[in-house]
Amino acid sequence: MRGTSFHRGCPVPLSSLVMLTVRYWDFHGRIETGHLVVARRVARAVLEAFRRLYRARFPLARMVPVAFFGGSDARAMAADDTSGFNCRPVRGTRVLSEHARGEAIDLNPVENPSVRGSDVEPPAGARFVQRRSAPGVVVEGGPAWKAFRAIGWKWGGQWRAHRDYQHFSRTGM
Repeated sequence: MRGTSFHRGCPVPLSSLVMLTVRYWDFHGRIETGHLVVARRVARAVLEAFRRLYRARFPLARMVPVAFFGGSDARAMAADDTSGFNCRPVRGTRVLSEHARGEAIDLNPVENPSVRGSDVEPPAGARFVQRRSAPGVVVEGGPAWKAFRAIGWKWGGQWRAHRDYQHFSRTGM
């Protein structure tokens, strides 16, 4: 992770992060094993959320650390990667994202895009802007929403300024 998703200026030391090994269902109904980097202090809660997703057979496209994409959030989103830690600012700002603390997760970014006006990230997520229930789509009251709500996390799909349907975080930011 050094030099990609972790670098000088990160608000947490590398020693405060852990890599979780997580079983999940893919979009073809197969069981896969992924890896997710989060803050040690939230690791148990995050594992519980993913256990709930697994039991609900909520599908994920991919789960590899953002370092695999050179720390590029845009590349990870385009690859539909479910990810956690990435020491980066909130897009378009200098404010560090909760991902920089390892206390945020993005689920299936293509099926759950970030929407600001007519701007959709990743662009392939445009067909999912209208929130209809479909495999891998996060909707209020659905399995992913319930799994993260059960651990006390908040969903970016309920933000007012813009909608970040992929984003769950401990603080709601």
